[in-house]
Amino acid sequence: MLAPLRLRFALALAAGLLGSLPPALADDDRAAERAAMVERALVAEGVTDERVLNALRTVPRHEFVRSVDHRRAYADAALPIGHGQTISPPFIVGYMTETLDVEPGMKVLEIGTGSGYQAAVLAAMGADVSSIEIVKPLGRDAGRRLKELGYENVRVKVGDGYLGWPEHAPFDRIIVTCSPESVPRPLVEQLAEGGKLLVPLGERFQQTFHLFTKRGGELANEQLVPTFFVPMTGESEERREVQPDGLRPRVANASFELDENGDGRADGWHYQRQTLLMPDARDGESGARVASDSELGGLKTDGGEAPDGQRYLRIAARDPDRLAQILQGLPVDGRRVGAVGLAMRVRGDALLPPAAGGPPAGAAIYFYDSVRRELPGGFIGPFAGTFDWDERGRRILVPPDAREMIVRVAVKGSGTLDVDALSLISYPRAVPVR
Repeated sequence: MLAPLRLRFALALAAGLLGSLPPALADDDRAAERAAMVERALVAEGVTDERVLNALRTVPRHEFVRSVDHRRAYADAALPIGHGQTISPPFIVGYMTETLDVEPGMKVLEIGTGSGYQAAVLAAMGADVSSIEIVKPLGRDAGRRLKELGYENVRVKVGDGYLGWPEHAPFDRIIVTCSPESVPRPLVEQLAEGGKLLVPLGERFQQTFHLFTKRGGELANEQLVPTFFVPMTGESEERREVQPDGLRPRVANASFELDENGDGRADGWHYQRQTLLMPDARDGESGARVASDSELGGLKTDGGEAPDGQRYLRIAARDPDRLAQILQGLPVDGRRVGAVGLAMRVRGDALLPPAAGGPPAGAAIYFYDSVRRELPGGFIGPFAGTFDWDERGRRILVPPDAREMIVRVAVKGSGTLDVDALSLISYPRAVPVR
């Protein structure tokens, strides 16, 4: 399979860096899945740059995931790639690439090669890519994979991304696909004047994308949307000042009151899909972006009083082919925490199950160990039909090996789910595990 892919890529470059690539040249047995992925996970979620969309229609994501995950390669989901690392969801790759505004011929530094997928997308857009991976087996395998697939405009080295790659500086763009607490100074120094740097910054489980532009040697900062990445290890992690507290996990922005950049998305919650931040009907001065009639799609809006504070979150699942959810990652130390109690206020309108069956809506906690292997979790629900504000919750056992967890509230079928006032209580393990 690799030789034909290399040939197609060479032809793509000759045709104009994939932007004008005839569909037949990019065709293989997964091309239709890629096209559907782009429409469902990128176009529907607001990615509009045709260069980015064409690159994701072409780059074979299934070549960058483990063989056991080939079937799920074109789902809009992060997938494990080993060594406690993941490949980012397609939407995140598309969002980051569009935000960077990469032009053909630009020198791009990527921190965190992973399996090489993001580097391949950048290369498909004609960038000259230098990528650094701190995990030796991942960096070695990614370099080999990219070369076999024909991405000749990518160089990969194993090293600490905190230090950058001064031999190839300055860079027109720098993309960081792991999360430091603050911007590493070497990256600032290696960014060209007028260049852009995109990085998820923040605490270990609370991160936000920041787009920096270098002007006069200084960085101008634009805060973007919440996100959740693995930490930048090496020197960056050694310098981290705020450490996660796995003994006392707490939900951030549990009542959806915070929207610091005013984009209508609740701070602290990542991978939000088909969501609206709703103002309390009692307070028109709450500052939340008011949802339009077209956004609401004729869904129920009466009785909008928030159970806690001035805002609540609406998950309005109008398109059953798209995700409809909110997520938040939290630390938890299963050696000392034996259970967590998750509760929330919810309200439903015409919540119907998906065509394939299963619950219409609900909340779940997923647990992961220190290398991000998924462990048994728990479900709250189902939420079905039409009902007024009600409190739902349950106590969920924490596996002893758990070191992090993800709280997810989702509509899997159709309808509207309003959510507010989440709370999380941790219960100590009766006998701590060493």
